[in-house]
Amino acid sequence: MANDHVAIDGTTSAGKTTVSQRLAMVTGHLYLDTGAMYRSVAYLALKNGVDLDNESGLVTMLAHHKIVIVPDSGAAAGYRVLLDGHGTGDRLFDPDVAAAVSTVAALPAIRHELVERQRRIAAEGPVVMAGRDIGTVVLPDARHKFFLTASIDERARRRQAEFQERGIDIPFDEVRAQIAERDRLDSTRAASPLRAAPDAITIDSTELEADEVVAQMRAVMAAAAT
Repeated sequence: MANDHVAIDGTTSAGKTTVSQRLAMVTGHLYLDTGAMYRSVAYLALKNGVDLDNESGLVTMLAHHKIVIVPDSGAAAGYRVLLDGHGTGDRLFDPDVAAAVSTVAALPAIRHELVERQRRIAAEGPVVMAGRDIGTVVLPDARHKFFLTASIDERARRRQAEFQERGIDIPFDEVRAQIAERDRLDSTRAASPLRAAPDAITIDSTELEADEVVAQMRAVMAAAAT
């Protein structure tokens, strides 16, 4: 059912990926992290030497590449990204891509193209879709909407831990500054700024484990079904 979609928006490192993945597993919905699509554009821009603010150049570049997100419970993120049929591994989560993604994500033409792709995926059946404009732009009629957040210090701690697990050592203050800047860019961009949909349920995950957040979401969904 189209109206059985779940939209999960929120700030960087608030836990959207993990929570969305687990919720999709228990509901049987398709899982889609739209952030992976924007990361893919940033990665392709860096790889092809296209300026990050060259909107027309990026759109032209994107027309020549196929981005496919494949659910994979064995992958750390719960999915694999294939660019033109080739896996990207962990490359999309490297610091240079993370630093570039806000710039390309702010471009209206890029957002328009990716939103259309995201809606085509959702048209195939119920989906748990994570991002920053799902409940407000991509799937405004989603039956269930959530906005996930956490304190900036906790989000910085989580992001630094992710880097450390991959052998990347970045000082906490630098990671925190990157997240603060990402928050600023996401919330002030002209195209689809980050904000909670008026009918979204906000959950602060600062002191919650992922399973506890999922439990809260399932309780809200169950109540809506009665």
